[in-house]
Amino acid sequence: MSIPRSPASTERLRGIAAMIAAVFVFAIMDASLKRLSTRYCVFQVACMRSLSSLVFVALPILWQRDWPSVRMASPGLHLMRGVLGVLMLASFVYAVRSLSLAETYSVFLCAPLIMTALSVPMHGERVPLRRWIAIGIGLAGVLLILRPSTGHFGLAGVLAAAVGTVCYALSALTVRTLGRTNSSASMVFWVLLLIGVASAVLALPDWQPIPRSEWPWLALVGISGALGQYWLTDAFRRAPPSVVGPFEYTSMIWAFAIDWVFWSAAPTPALLVGSGVVIASGVFVIVDEHRLAQLALNPGSPPP
Repeated sequence: MSIPRSPASTERLRGIAAMIAAVFVFAIMDASLKRLSTRYCVFQVACMRSLSSLVFVALPILWQRDWPSVRMASPGLHLMRGVLGVLMLASFVYAVRSLSLAETYSVFLCAPLIMTALSVPMHGERVPLRRWIAIGIGLAGVLLILRPSTGHFGLAGVLAAAVGTVCYALSALTVRTLGRTNSSASMVFWVLLLIGVASAVLALPDWQPIPRSEWPWLALVGISGALGQYWLTDAFRRAPPSVVGPFEYTSMIWAFAIDWVFWSAAPTPALLVGSGVVIASGVFVIVDEHRLAQLALNPGSPPP
């Protein structure tokens, strides 16, 4: 006899499914970006990624004539997020061109740790000592990942991934402020448009014509990027970050599989250990945040 699930439990399961789906299609998009990065400069790839996704984001808005939903508030913060987005995407594209997808992901998975650290100066939040310890352990995991990249090109790729991770964390923290006065559609629309236009300008000196044979790859990038953004938003809408956040780390499974199937790149022991340390540190931070949130809601109850 099956036990009926509560509506809240069903919503959380749907949120988890949405997160897993988002991570999967983002991995497909990133593998496509890795392929494109061998043919075009990093800024042109960033431009193609943003504008191809913008098409699929704008189509439903145009069809429903819902342009008021993309009204911009706080243009200065939007512009700042656009600049961070250009730096993040360009760094990510350079990293996946230099490293395997799994190596790049391992560095980018430090983003929750960096967000926690940056929330202190940016939002005045208090970070307990145990989280600072988790942040330090997670960064030590990145150093393990860096060790195999002894060549100059590999080291440059790791540093590019680190720059992209910091930019991503800063951009994510601005969303908290922008979300008070902007809709989700507005934030997605404007960041894609700003990144696309700025990257196009920066790519002009090295711009390469895009033959028709590349159009299916651009469509794949656009569709997977738009679907990933939709499912990611849906995941956080249906369930709290403490529930769906850890499932973002399933990206490493797809990264290992894609590297193996398409580039015959097997993970090194240092990569496996380092990514495991980073993931464990990130999950600890997410779980600890959930524990403190529950304690704040029920101050008289024992810590969960």
